[in-house]
Amino acid sequence: MLAGAGLLVACMFALIVFGLGRVPTEREGTLLAFAAIAAVASALIWVPVRRRLMPLATRLVLGDRRAPDQALRVFGARLARALPLDELLLELVEMLRQTLALQVAEIWIATDSLLERAASDPALPAAGMVLTKDEARVVARAGVSGPAWTAVWLPVIVESRREAELRVAPIVNSGELLGLIVAQRGADAEPFRADEERVLGELGRQVGLAFRNLRLDSALQSSLNELRRQATELRASRARVVAAADAERRRIERDIHDGAQQQLIALAVNLRTARELADPNPEESRALLEQMGTDLHDALENIRSLAHGIYPPLLLDSGLGPALRAAARASLGVQIDLDTLGRYPPDVEATVYFCCLEALQNAAKHAGDSARVTLRVRADSDSVRFEVRDDGAGFTLQQHANGAGLQSMADRVGAAGGELAIVSHPGEGTSIAGRIPLAP
Repeated sequence: MLAGAGLLVACMFALIVFGLGRVPTEREGTLLAFAAIAAVASALIWVPVRRRLMPLATRLVLGDRRAPDQALRVFGARLARALPLDELLLELVEMLRQTLALQVAEIWIATDSLLERAASDPALPAAGMVLTKDEARVVARAGVSGPAWTAVWLPVIVESRREAELRVAPIVNSGELLGLIVAQRGADAEPFRADEERVLGELGRQVGLAFRNLRLDSALQSSLNELRRQATELRASRARVVAAADAERRRIERDIHDGAQQQLIALAVNLRTARELADPNPEESRALLEQMGTDLHDALENIRSLAHGIYPPLLLDSGLGPALRAAARASLGVQIDLDTLGRYPPDVEATVYFCCLEALQNAAKHAGDSARVTLRVRADSDSVRFEVRDDGAGFTLQQHANGAGLQSMADRVGAAGGELAIVSHPGEGTSIAGRIPLAP
């Protein structure tokens, strides 16, 4: 580029010389040669000299300030570095103070109805104010404002600096007030120029966009963390459900093997014996048959008991209301408060029934003999809610949160997509409440 500039100057000299219409004398030629060399040299050194002189010229015109537009360029570069919010705000106020030759530069952040000072240069103590929705809407639409307007709508900001040269720019995005930029100069300082106010307004919009992106990123991260937590809990819950199901199958297998199966085998043996004794010893055969009848009745009761533990027949045939009333009557001193309950999906009925049953059994074991227990179940169009409350001994939840019974209830409710709340304090009783959603 520099060589091209030199060549262009040389060509212009040649064009001017030959355009004179006569050949220069020897003396004129020497002068023209020196002039051409000086012009080419000037063209070659102009670019580096200009680069060095521009900051000096800017400083002579603006003093210690930089060009106002530089604040926008520097802030854009800061955003590209993905800095943490507190560091970004601190760099922003430092840049504003230097660029616009400010006495004080501040950033205020709006959270719901609260407006708080988040960063300042020099550092200032914490401050805040509460804005109504209407006030926030007015401030968001105001644009860059001076001290008179600020004293009316944002009095906290102008306290102790009513004589200062002040400008306040709202930080907005999509019409929502997200914060404020406060720029202050001394009372005897140069007033703010139009281009500086324009930069403050544009900076407020850029910072607003940055705040909006940070909020979205924060909300997304929170959602991802919540999803990860739920996924972890779901995996753990599923593992516990599988382990509990395996243990329950082994228990049922053991109970059948050791109970009903042995009784049926004994019946088969006794039946063969009775057949052999029927002719030679009818009395002994008759007694054996009577004993077999008793054993058969015991085996049937054993099988019914096993089946009842797997899924109560009353719950299957009649639904939640009758099944819960029967379960509550088995526990003395239980006050029953059941809404008009209909029929619900089997998994919902089973979850509510077994959670209530577990809670009633826990109250019977741990609440104390004099404790009063209340069973309450309500249903609406989208969920079934249950609560078992007692005024008994209570317990420390942190020490018993992972107990088998409580964990089983949490797993059942979690598998149904519901919510379980357990509240208990020593000497103040226990409340176990759950909500099971109904499919639309």
